[in-house]
Amino acid sequence: MKILFLSRWFPYPMNNGSKLRIYNLLRGLSKNHEVTLLGFADQPEVNPEAAEIREISSKVKVIPWKEFNPDATSARIAMFSLKPRSIVDTFSPEMAQAITDFLDEGFYDLVIASQIQMAAYYPYFQNIPAVFEELEIGLFHDRLYSSEGTTRFRHTLTWFKLRLYLAELLDSFQACTVTSEQERSLVKQNFPKYDRPMEVIPNCLNMSEYEDIQVEKNPNTLIFTGPFKYYVNHEAMTWFVGKVFPLILEQIPDVNLIITGDNANKSLPSTKNIKMTGYIDGIKGLIASSSVSIAPLLSGGGTRLKILEALALGTPVVSTSKGAEGLDVSHGENILLGDNPADFANHVISLLNDDGLYQMIAKNAKNLVRKNYDWRKMSPKYEALIESALK
Repeated sequence: MKILFLSRWFPYPMNNGSKLRIYNLLRGLSKNHEVTLLGFADQPEVNPEAAEIREISSKVKVIPWKEFNPDATSARIAMFSLKPRSIVDTFSPEMAQAITDFLDEGFYDLVIASQIQMAAYYPYFQNIPAVFEELEIGLFHDRLYSSEGTTRFRHTLTWFKLRLYLAELLDSFQACTVTSEQERSLVKQNFPKYDRPMEVIPNCLNMSEYEDIQVEKNPNTLIFTGPFKYYVNHEAMTWFVGKVFPLILEQIPDVNLIITGDNANKSLPSTKNIKMTGYIDGIKGLIASSSVSIAPLLSGGGTRLKILEALALGTPVVSTSKGAEGLDVSHGENILLGDNPADFANHVISLLNDDGLYQMIAKNAKNLVRKNYDWRKMSPKYEALIESALK
């Protein structure tokens, strides 16, 4: 089968969860199909000729990504559009033309559009069967119901436009995927008339890449992975550094926190015992050498690859319930969950002080990823979904 895969993210290097998911999807699809990758480049220097990309796609084309600017003229005019402002402002005529050119030049059996930014180009698919990959509305839902005042009004308008837009958009796809049962329930609740195949394809890992990483643990070291450009990450670490970390420092004064990813020039309440590394190439070793991985997320949707990576590397995770949402984890068995500062801090302290608890959580967590979150086991499910889209 010939597949045109449309990606919001150029998937290499795999420096965020979306890129890791897309890369693993493409790797699985390329084993049985001829895949063309057409995507946006979110950073100045990407290499479409990289060996890692050529292994998973027969043709590659990238187009510069235009970041959403709410103050831009196009975004302000879009206030009067029934489409979400971000869809209007980031629309790329160059991408639309590239899709048209690819489909005109050669016969394709299927289009896979990853995330809503790429699904928005459905008018250019020329009636070719299409799959909406990774539909996510949880983030918009959370923003609405956690906001107040004028912010609540703005998010209400965004939610109204999004639901109206998706009601039309979804009818243009033969199938869609979501990353969790929570997302599927939310979609069914808000689009009860949608009757096309919708499959839960959780974020997964290629477990073979994590099995052989053996490094020494650095004692009393916490790690958080995630760029602050994504506001959910900055929100999480503002809460953790301001309210949780001081409680841990009271009990373990030499504990250190490592934060990886672009900090986007955003500050935190404190910098005591905190190291901001920026982007790190080959982060697996750093995660594996850390004592505890934290995921103090307060909002957002989908499932967290940052959690799965830590679990796969034998680094126990302390998370909020929101952070672990969508993952088949159990508190006290393969993860520790805390939703207030005292509980979160106590769980971190327990792992650092109790080696028996530490080893038990680490062992169970790795077994969980092997069983439920290995792409090698998920690929047949994805293959079945695209076959249903063709039928």
